[in-house]
Amino acid sequence: MNPKKWISSTAVLALAGILLSGCGLAPAATYVPPAGPGSISPLPDLPKNASMTVTSKAFTEQLVLGKIAVLAGQAAGFKVNDLTNVPGSQPARELLHSGQATMMWDYTGTAWMTYLGHEEGIADQPTQWQKVHDQDVGNGIVWGAPAPMNNTYAMAVRSEAVEELGGISKLSQLKDLDPKELTFCVDAEFNSRSDGLNPLLELYGLKRGDPSSVPESNVGLYDTGAIYSATDNGSCNFGEVFTTDGRIKALDLTVLEDDKGYFPAYNVAPVFFGEFAEQYPGIEEIFAQISPLLTDEALQGMNLEVDVNGREPADVAFDWMVSEGFISEP
Repeated sequence: MNPKKWISSTAVLALAGILLSGCGLAPAATYVPPAGPGSISPLPDLPKNASMTVTSKAFTEQLVLGKIAVLAGQAAGFKVNDLTNVPGSQPARELLHSGQATMMWDYTGTAWMTYLGHEEGIADQPTQWQKVHDQDVGNGIVWGAPAPMNNTYAMAVRSEAVEELGGISKLSQLKDLDPKELTFCVDAEFNSRSDGLNPLLELYGLKRGDPSSVPESNVGLYDTGAIYSATDNGSCNFGEVFTTDGRIKALDLTVLEDDKGYFPAYNVAPVFFGEFAEQYPGIEEIFAQISPLLTDEALQGMNLEVDVNGREPADVAFDWMVSEGFISEP
């Protein structure tokens, strides 16, 4: 563990407490629709007063995942305290680390670099999960089975241009394109960071600033949210995206395969306060049923429902849980 990442953890926890007690949560934060039984059933011999506390960060995907966890916990027979919608990774993590929360969904890459203090992520997904799992046990935190969904960086192209660009489907094909077709939309951070655009191009056989490869004029800087529409309208052929963003589906963008493993793994997994997981070992099995079905495509669809169609995260989570048979309509 890098101590720098845990400096002032008491202050972080205090901030989380202020946010939670001072109306930092949105009014609908504790709302979930009533659910009937499904494939998730109450754990055997669960005490009547058994409780779990679910937390999450405050962005759309985390709110949806948090509500999935609340519904799963209720179906498993727990009285669930809903502490979803906490602003920031560190405050949410500290609630779990301190035992004030007993479960959240989190990302392997975030844990490895932000919480555990490593400088570089790991692209191989099973390896990244295993290393986080093994190191976090010493912090009293247990990582459950990871989901296939990997919310990492990617490059996307508008789907109608795929055939125009030679049927491109993976990043290693970029070097086969004419320089005039190698146009990129990125944000300022990705443009300049040491693990951003320039090393990506180099790994895939391209050189930024070379007129015969990627001329400097081919790189456009945009606000993060504007990249999706700029890629869709053809301002560039290739835009920096996050793989589970609902706008990928809404705008019909195609994500290119990172076939040389440049981007680090950010698989989501259920994470438990260690004492809670030890007391109720069946809870890991409950979430092990859910994780395999949380794919990039599933989260793109759910994020779209919230961000584009304006639905409540709890309703989107409920519909997905019903569609997969974990719970039922009451």
